[in-house]
Formats: sequence, structure tokens, C-alpha cells
Amino acid sequence: MTTGAVTTAERPPAATTPLLDDVTLAVLADGRPVRPHVRQRSDGVLTLSVTAPAGAALEIRFAVPLRDAVGYWHPTCGWARTLPPDWSAPVTTSLVRGAPAGCLYASDGATLLAFAAQDPVTPARLVHGVSEAGKRFVVHLELIAPTGPYTLFLAPRAPSPATALRRLRARLTATAARPPLGLPPAGRGPAYSTWYALGQDVTADAVAHEARLAARLGCELLILDDGWQRGGRSRGYAWAGDWQTDTEKFPDLSAHVAEVRGLGMAYIAWVAPLLAGPDSPLWPDLAPLAVLPSPTAPGAHVLDPRDPRVRAHAVATCARLVGDHGLDGLKLDFLDDAMVYAADGRGDVSAAMDLLLGEIRDALTPLCRTTPLIELRQPYLGHGMAAYGNLLRATDCPADAVANRVRTVDAGLLRCGGAVHSDMLMWDPDHTPRAALRQLLAVLHATPQLSCKLGELSQPHYKALEFWLAQWARLRPLLVDGELEPGRPDELYPLVRAATAESEAIVVHAERTVPLDLAGRRTVDIVNATAADALVLDLADGGPHDVRCTAYDVTGEVAGEHSLDTAGGGPVKLAVPPSGLLSLQVRRL
Repeated sequence: MTTGAVTTAERPPAATTPLLDDVTLAVLADGRPVRPHVRQRSDGVLTLSVTAPAGAALEIRFAVPLRDAVGYWHPTCGWARTLPPDWSAPVTTSLVRGAPAGCLYASDGATLLAFAAQDPVTPARLVHGVSEAGKRFVVHLELIAPTGPYTLFLAPRAPSPATALRRLRARLTATAARPPLGLPPAGRGPAYSTWYALGQDVTADAVAHEARLAARLGCELLILDDGWQRGGRSRGYAWAGDWQTDTEKFPDLSAHVAEVRGLGMAYIAWVAPLLAGPDSPLWPDLAPLAVLPSPTAPGAHVLDPRDPRVRAHAVATCARLVGDHGLDGLKLDFLDDAMVYAADGRGDVSAAMDLLLGEIRDALTPLCRTTPLIELRQPYLGHGMAAYGNLLRATDCPADAVANRVRTVDAGLLRCGGAVHSDMLMWDPDHTPRAALRQLLAVLHATPQLSCKLGELSQPHYKALEFWLAQWARLRPLLVDGELEPGRPDELYPLVRAATAESEAIVVHAERTVPLDLAGRRTVDIVNATAADALVLDLADGGPHDVRCTAYDVTGEVAGEHSLDTAGGGPVKLAVPPSGLLSLQVRRL
């Protein structure tokens, strides 16, 4: 699929044609030009279908003038979200690694190129970046042509990446080969995870204690992480394979699960069904199926999902855990490790994972009270995974509020189903509540997962957590269920906002002026997720309004009340405590 060229300018030239706005296109199959079928839809999204002989080396080239481009986003961009040169490292996608999609945008946030491939399973290699020779931004998408057309969607220019990606997301959802997995109510409410709070030192009594406290705070889901299983007493994974309960920690796991569910919480447990290690009782049987070591789980090997025996083992393991213990689903981990087999030339690992995940979903569905709750995490949150998971979690970033904010927004930009969940929230219990609660404020646009010892929180910490979980529930229709506008990806989403005709919610993560138009608004909630003790609002001149402002501190105590003069608009500075809330009640005069 690759020419070995250092830059895209060194590749054999190909005639280009105008495609959309200033985007040009060239398509090659085994080095020969291919004419694609292009269709403009009523929503403005362009459909590009390419048909080539199955097995051909297919290359789809996009190019766009640089103009005022400042950043390029894709699902696994991490912190590299500015403009790379086209000779930098390519991105490889599969069902369990990102997605073939990207968005180029300018300094004002408007998009210059936004695309996504309909097919999430066929592995693809994307070379992208600034062409030094061509003075353009280029994307070269390479793959082995599948049987049948390969289809991509391109969004027209939009005022923001979020707007363009919403259009692509709607098209991907409407054309998905399998519908998204439904989302039970418990997946929409706050969750409690044992991982950062208890680590592997989980016991039935300790987990039940935290579950009781979490339920009082409104948590609707308990996630039992690593440590419940036999061998799970160290961070290595050489024990993996048989997934039997550690009966010293959980003498009766089924009774424990029933106890927690009696609190009104759903219950899921962590499992990594593709890991196997030499300390497992099943290792003699699993070793021939787990040739390569895991790149991320020390001590473990990876079971090859292309082997039907592996899929049967993984499905049986998952079904046994759910069926035997009355679980509501599973947290599936280390799925992306399967791609260690991708380069051996013995078959399509991504397609095998598609089979495996479908079999797990089908096996769990009749065993659960409702649709199974299945947690997945970055980087395997591409749109193809919507059929197999409904809790889409940011990858691990303990106590890193910035990373949690960025990763949850990223996860939501191409979300085709389910709910985006934060990484588990932890903080320094000896520091101030306003510093601690910024961990929660960072992810108000997502579903929070708590992971602290609730019984050991100080009263101020507990009061602050209680207040802000109540605010999250109140603002959820806007920030979680509404159309989010987080701003430029390269700026790390400093202002996250969502609005309806009458209400708006804004979370301010950086000390910057907040543009605010009160026209048509009845309520505006502005969250000060910074360490500053004031917010600066830049009011649009929309005529006089009667605005009553109430500021709350991190624990919900009223910190100030006053009226706001909106005549003529312009900047106004208002005192709002750090990690506090400013609520505006607006009436047009």
C-alpha cells in the first residue's frame, strides 16, 4: 500500500479533479487512475464511492490549499493536533484502532476539509500533513480494496469541527451496517468505578460500602475493575486466561452483585478476554493460540481472534461471567492488543474482531435484564464500535483534568451511539475542594465516573461533590444530550458550550473572555472551571435585558447576587469563585 516515498510529493503524480469547496481528489488502484462515483446529498454531505478490483492497492488522495489552516484533528490524534508535515508518521486504523476520518480547520475554527470513511473494519493507512513542495494540506488514504465499493463522506465547510463532524456522524449512523447498541438508563447516569479508589485491593465488603455511598450521590452503575479475579493481586497479567473469582475477596460474587443491584445500581465487571499468561491453569491449552506477547499488558500474551477457538473461548468467558453472577454487562479491555497480529499476512485481524465482538454482544443480550452495558475505551471508539459498546470511556488519565476534558470531547465528536464516559475521577483528598472538583468540572459534557473513597472524603469535599453532581444532572440535557460546541481542537477546548433556543450552558476552562449573546435566552449557566475568582463576559448588543445573577461557590453556597446592566453590550467582569457557578435569569425588557 505504500510507495516508500518520504513525502507525498515524491509519489507518482496523478490527475486531480475538483471535489468539494477547494478540495481536490485523485484515486488510484494498483497505480492506475480510477473514476469514483460522487453524489451530493440534500444535507450538503458529499458521498464518494470508489470501486476497484478486490485486493487492489487502493489510494485515495485529498488535497486542499493551506489558506489559514492551524490544525488537523483525527480520532487518535492525542496531543498532535496542529499541522504535521506529510513525511511524519502515518496513522493506521482498524475496527479497534481509531477510524479513517479527519478534519482540517482554520484559525477562526471554520473547517477546510472534513471526511470519514463509511467502512470502519477494513484496515487503512492515512498519510496526512503539509506538503512542503505542493504548499497544500494532503491526505492519502491507503487500503486493500474490499469487495464492493469503498465509500467516504465529506462535509461541506462548516463554522466549526464539531458542526462538520456532526453531519458526518449522522451519515455514518444512518448507513451503518449494524445499528448502535441501545443504551439502558444506567449508562446515562454517574458511575462508580473501583479502579483508582481501591486498585486491586477490592473485596465484597469494601465495594459494597462504596456502592452504598455512591448510590446516595446518584450513581447508577458500579464498575468492578481489575482485582476481582484469581491472580489479580499484582499489576502483571501472567495469570490471565481462566477468569475465575478470587473467593478470598469475593466468597459469593453473585450474592454481592445482587446486594449492590438492590441499591438501584447496575453492575458490570472488568475482563480482558484476549489475554492469556503462563501462570494461568488454562495456559497449556491457550499457549498455541497466543503466540505474541501483549504490547501493553506485562506478562501476558494475546489470543489471536482469527482462530475460531479463540473466539469461542472469549465468548464463553464473557457469557459465563454475566450469566453466573447476574451482571448487567462487562468492561472489555485490551481489545486493541489484537492488532499485534495484523502484519503477519495470515488474515484480517480487524474483520475477526468484528466477528468476535458481534458474538459477545449476541451472547450477552439474552443474559441481561436490559441491553448489556459494555464499556469500551479509547483508542477503540471508532464509529464501527457503536454496535458493540455503549459506554465510551476516555483512556486512562488519572487526576489529569485537561486530558480528561480533551479525550471525552474527542470521543464525542464521532460518537454514533452510546454515552461518552470520563476516565475515572480521582484527586488529592488533602487539597482544597475547588481544586478537587475541577476534575469533575472538566467532564461536565460527559458522563462522570467517580473513583475515590467516598467514605473518606472530608465534609467540604463531599458537599462540593454532592452539589456539582446535582448541577451535572440539571445541565445534562444541554451539555451531554445537546449539540456541543467545544471550539478548536488545538486549543484543547477552552470554552465548552451548548445551547437551545432559551437556555445555554458554558464551561470555562481557561481564563479568557466569554462571548455571550442573551437574545432569546431565559437562562444561562456559566461554570468557572478555572482557578480565577472572576469571569469576563463580552455581551453582544442585543438590547436591554433584566438579568439577575447568582454566583455559587464550589459547595453550592451563594457567593453573590446582583443585576447585570446589558445596555450597549461590551465586556463586564463578574466575581465568581473558582470552581463556582454563575446562573443568569434573563428577561427581555
